[in-house]
Amino acid sequence: MGKIAPVSAKYIIYAKLNANGIVEKPDVIGAIFGQTEGLLGDELELRELQKSGRIGRIDVDLKVAKGKTEGEISIPSSMDKAETAIIAAALETIQRVGPCDATIKVEKIEDVRVTKREYVVERAKEILKRLIKENIPDSSELTEHVSKSVRMLEITEYGPEKIPAGPAVNESDEVILVEGRADVIALLKNNIKNAIAVGGTNIPESIIKLTHEKETTVFVDGDRGGDLIIEELKRRGADIDFIARAPYGKEVEELTKKQIHQALRAKIPVPQEHKNVSRHQSTTNHKVKINEEFVKLLNELEGSKGAYLLDENLNILAKIPAKEIPSVLREIDNINTIVMDGIVDKRLYNSAKQKGIERIVCKGSEIQSKKIEIVTL
Repeated sequence: MGKIAPVSAKYIIYAKLNANGIVEKPDVIGAIFGQTEGLLGDELELRELQKSGRIGRIDVDLKVAKGKTEGEISIPSSMDKAETAIIAAALETIQRVGPCDATIKVEKIEDVRVTKREYVVERAKEILKRLIKENIPDSSELTEHVSKSVRMLEITEYGPEKIPAGPAVNESDEVILVEGRADVIALLKNNIKNAIAVGGTNIPESIIKLTHEKETTVFVDGDRGGDLIIEELKRRGADIDFIARAPYGKEVEELTKKQIHQALRAKIPVPQEHKNVSRHQSTTNHKVKINEEFVKLLNELEGSKGAYLLDENLNILAKIPAKEIPSVLREIDNINTIVMDGIVDKRLYNSAKQKGIERIVCKGSEIQSKKIEIVTL
């Protein structure tokens, strides 16, 4: 394996020198800079390229025999392929070195990255042989082991009852209720970080409150115990949006990654009539707030793809294009409500949530939220 050029070099120009007399290295370098000066314009002036680091140190190796000089020249380049080729061609215009007639012929331009890849492949083979010889575990096993250990360390505590929970429960708009700590860990191992344990049928008050603040999926074991947890949540007035179950006879903590994701994808919405009274009252209040003022403003915006920004007294603070809402929210304070001719997408929703917007009135929404009241007309 030959010498690898510095990290910044992409190519190396290799050229052969023949001089009809005895010349030294400073003569060669002087000829390269002197006889190419002004040839290629200011942007490809060799002295400037070397100062800026786009051309590296010019290396010259000379041999004298029978009153003549032969030598090899190498020039590292971090420029692109075309610019490097132009510099290489310019070398061949040199006709004298020192006091002697001379010719320079470019032999090749080497792509340093290819050389490095070849080195990496050969070195990797050596390392792999050593790994096999020393019976070191496969890298994927090591990675999985470390990843699972880290996820287990990520488990946190929620509320005054110190309930076992994933690290994303607070910031996520959705939570997954599972039975116990082992189930939270099982989901963490599969990169699901918004699970929280209900601790059996003795459900903490913090859990009940949480279900009214976030979209809630209950993920239970495939046995009678799972049914009892769901019944107790409903009896306590929890606001459940979806129910997911492990396969019959299986516990959540026993499931594979594939089975966990299959069960969550197959979650069933909880019918409206099975939800508690507080959710019904919330829905009623939601409809009441679709008042004449919102209808009027939305009619004014019809077809304009615009938006009104309102304060808490429904005074108009600004009228802007709907697509500019995320950027404008950072500049205007005291915004309470957005009325817009369009559909709420994830980007707009996240911007509104960060700003503390209470209500969005719109034509439709890709988002379901308990943090922002979304009124669709």
